[in-house]
Amino acid sequence: MDVQYYKNGLIRKLRPTETDKFGDHLLRLDKEARRMRFAHTVSDDFIVVYAGRMAEMGSVAYAYFSDDQIHATAELKKLGDTWGHEAEAAFSVETRFQDHGIGTELMGRVITAARNRGVTQLYMSCLAENRRMQAIARRHEADLRFEYGEVVGEILPQGPNYFSILAEAMEDRTSYMMAVLDLQKRLMKVA
Repeated sequence: MDVQYYKNGLIRKLRPTETDKFGDHLLRLDKEARRMRFAHTVSDDFIVVYAGRMAEMGSVAYAYFSDDQIHATAELKKLGDTWGHEAEAAFSVETRFQDHGIGTELMGRVITAARNRGVTQLYMSCLAENRRMQAIARRHEADLRFEYGEVVGEILPQGPNYFSILAEAMEDRTSYMMAVLDLQKRLMKVA
């Protein structure tokens, strides 16, 4: 796993300083995509607060970048104050970027990150009509069950090993360099 060019874009880990780009992506989600991501209708104000707290929540987030913008994200969220045996995955993909395998690729990144943090049960939940998310979960061998109008998927990641830890460390190093280059490019546009 490394920073990867994928489908005319780039997949890499989000830096805590990129909450503005994360928020811009979530704000671009149409009404239906927002409902699928948050399981109910949410306002712009909610999204701004949510995105601003990404770094505070201690989440690990991956993003698909194209044209200097985020168009899809996957978040690994701890359940509680520290990383434990359980965590949750959440995804959002802008409508025009759906059905291109980006969500599946992001899910693989989240599973590796969960594995490296000692997570043994990774949950994702989505509305019953969110067939795309269910298909992604099935591709990663999730056990799916219906609960109160939602589908809950459970993935049991393997434990970390030398290769999974090294892969994430290499990706972190490369994604940091890519974020610095992106910042430099944005600063040059302003000057």
